[in-house]
Amino acid sequence: MKRELGIARCGLACCLCSENVTCNGCYSDNCPDYSRCENRKCSIEKGFLGCYACEMDCKMGLLNKIKPYGFTLFIKRYGIESLLDCLVENEKRGILYHRKGIIGDYDDFDDVEKLIEFIRTGKH
Repeated sequence: MKRELGIARCGLACCLCSENVTCNGCYSDNCPDYSRCENRKCSIEKGFLGCYACEMDCKMGLLNKIKPYGFTLFIKRYGIESLLDCLVENEKRGILYHRKGIIGDYDDFDDVEKLIEFIRTGKH
């Protein structure tokens, strides 16, 4: 895990992403979606570091997918450092952020509360 890459504005874990090895995370200019990311644009316009700092419960952009939405809700409840700590522990447990392409163990959920509990405990 590259903890220094942190969590993207939408809640995705740049620190665990293996999609693009040259990317330095959401806050860098070399993120592949830098110029077209709705969540990036909105959070910058509102003056937030990420969607997790916003009081709205929205599903704009990547928040319409369970993983970034669940990670964002997790951060709202427990904080970004807690999410990073859980991701480290889950990685030690063998939980994969990307299993095939960009799909991994955190994508196996239909219920956001079950995803949040999985993040916290590493157990289905």
